[in-house]
Amino acid sequence: MSRKFGILSTAAIAALSIGMLSAPAFAGDVVGLITKTNTNPFFVKMKQGFEAKAKELGLTPQSYAGKADGDNDGQVAAIEALMAAGAKGILLVPSDSSAIVPTVEKARKAGILVITLDTPLDPITAADANFATDNLKAGELIGKWAKATLGDKAATAKIATLDLAANQPTVDYLRHNGFLGGFGITVKDPKHFAMADSPQIVGSDVTAGSTDGGRKAMEKIMQKADHIDVVYAINEPAADGGFAALKAAGKEKGVLVVGVDGGCPGIKSVKDGIIGATSQQYPLLMASKGVEAVAEFIKSGKKPVSIDTGEQLVTDHPVPGVPSIDTTEGAKLCWG
Repeated sequence: MSRKFGILSTAAIAALSIGMLSAPAFAGDVVGLITKTNTNPFFVKMKQGFEAKAKELGLTPQSYAGKADGDNDGQVAAIEALMAAGAKGILLVPSDSSAIVPTVEKARKAGILVITLDTPLDPITAADANFATDNLKAGELIGKWAKATLGDKAATAKIATLDLAANQPTVDYLRHNGFLGGFGITVKDPKHFAMADSPQIVGSDVTAGSTDGGRKAMEKIMQKADHIDVVYAINEPAADGGFAALKAAGKEKGVLVVGVDGGCPGIKSVKDGIIGATSQQYPLLMASKGVEAVAEFIKSGKKPVSIDTGEQLVTDHPVPGVPSIDTTEGAKLCWG
């Protein structure tokens, strides 16, 4: 890359979609991974990296995921299960950046190292460290690209935003507000977003980060907005869904679609012209570095410092002043 359980109650089992990774019970100390879902390709790739690195370092990996994005109760149950299993470290992608904090504090008081991946807690210091994309910067990159691409038209462009969740976790408001800032729109509240932030925003809805969610959200937006120039999406599945809704309505021509993730399917969407630009991130690196930090903590007691795991703009239509790589390079790096 260029830049670079354990007993669960019946209720807890019902609350979780548990993907236990295959590893012998005697393999070593337990390290846990808790993601938002086990279906989003981003988290599938992260889980693969987690499993591979844990096995390489002789740790016993255990993996959990919420039923859906926003399933805080499922993630609470997962942390409790890992505590019961005697886990030494937990890698967490929180669905609710604030609501999960008391449970994280409980785990840390029990001597467990907790590292957030992808999505920081609120406050970020509630975890021992954060290994993630700089989500604000990732948003800024696509915002700057869209503004430069539109030129003088940017000042009057009509924007639709396809966001993540009603509770606005950190990753949600950081990417959204980063995009607005990059586009030249003043952010009123750095830890919140709303349509009222700018008269240029003609519609916003949440997508749960899924293609179907993106499609439904865009359909709702189009019921009120007769014209859209730019679509900001929390991730590429949501962007693809939003584009599909625009196309079905015959309104896709001339619309700039941007998002964040840079997964291999997303890079293809950029190459195919569905998405104009995306900010690429690196979940395998997040997971592998997280497991390495847990292994070091077990060995020496040393706690890690936070890491920006990188973000690069991927587009086949570069603009001056905004560093980027093309889809050929993006395809080589996708989700490393």
